[in-house]
Amino acid sequence: METSQSNEPCTSPSSAESGDVDAAACDLVTVPARQGLEAVDILRRGAAGDTMGPVLHDGGCATLGFLVPAGTAAGWDMPGSTCTETDGRGLRLNPEPPVEGSDWLLPPGEADLATDPVVLRRALGEAARLIEAADGRS
Repeated sequence: METSQSNEPCTSPSSAESGDVDAAACDLVTVPARQGLEAVDILRRGAAGDTMGPVLHDGGCATLGFLVPAGTAAGWDMPGSTCTETDGRGLRLNPEPPVEGSDWLLPPGEADLATDPVVLRRALGEAARLIEAADGRS
């Protein structure tokens, strides 16, 4: 499968003025919290060009959600994760988490507009390998 890099923002001009982030043009990659937290650490230690968008932690489901550019879901096939289209649902992100029991690990406004799916895929793969090694399953 070929994957392309996208640097398309997930905002509209009106949302930039209001302080809310319009994520209607973004998809959401959801992973188990342990793998997601490892990936966040990997992304933070990454090259200067690596960017990370808002990350949502759902404590009730023990998952992390990474905002990625729209269209990512169509080609996403990373084992152990899902990518959901949000386009057309009118999702707006503000400092308050969108779901009860969830909280922003990286809130909108403090992060880039979306995580590059190519970079995220690499970080999730590395995180899975680190977890396997730590658990003695290599």
